[in-house]
Amino acid sequence: MNAKQTVNTTLPQGKSPPSAATDVPWFEQTFDVLREFDVRQIPYLPDSGLAPLIEKCAKAADMIATPLTTEEEGVMLIAGAWLGGNRAAMLIQSSGVGNCVNAFSLLSVCTIPCVMVVTMRGVWGEFSPWQVPMGKAARGCFELFDFAVLDLERQDEAAEVMRAACQLAYGAGRRVAVLVSQRMLGAKTFTKAKP
Repeated sequence: MNAKQTVNTTLPQGKSPPSAATDVPWFEQTFDVLREFDVRQIPYLPDSGLAPLIEKCAKAADMIATPLTTEEEGVMLIAGAWLGGNRAAMLIQSSGVGNCVNAFSLLSVCTIPCVMVVTMRGVWGEFSPWQVPMGKAARGCFELFDFAVLDLERQDEAAEVMRAACQLAYGAGRRVAVLVSQRMLGAKTFTKAKP
C-alpha cells in the first residue's frame, strides 16, 4: 500500500447503510457508494447499460470521468491514480475484459487495489453472437488474476454489493470486479431503421 494512502473502511459519520429494499436505481446506489469510499477517478468506455452512472460521475465536481479508447488504458489509469494518492473505479462492458488481461498483471504484481463495474453481455437474452465468448469468459479472466468477483443481480442489492466491493478493495487491498447482470439491466436489442 502506498504510504500516502489512508483507508476509510467505515461509512462517514452519521451515515447508515440504506435498507435492502429500495426503489433507488442501481446506478444511483453505485454512485453514492463510490463517493462514500472517496473514489475520485472513473475511467470508462461508453456503454448504454453504464450511461446513467457515467453521466453522474462526469457531472460530479469531486470526480474525474475519463473516456478511454481501449479498456487496458483504464487499468493504467487505476495504477496511476493509486500511486498518486487517489482511488479509481473502472466502468466497462464484459466484451472489453479481454482487452485488459495483460494489463491486469500490473495490478496483481504491484498489489494495486481497484474496483471494476462490468455490465455483462452474452449471458441473458443476448442477440449478438459476438458478445457470447467474452460474456462467458469474463469471470474466469478476473479470477485468473486474483480478482474477487461479486455479482450484482438485483437492483435492491446494489449498495450492499458495491459497499462489499469497495471494502474489499480499499480495506483489504484487493482487486474486485462487480459483474452487473444482463438480466437486471435488460438484454439489448437492435432493430433495423425503417426507410
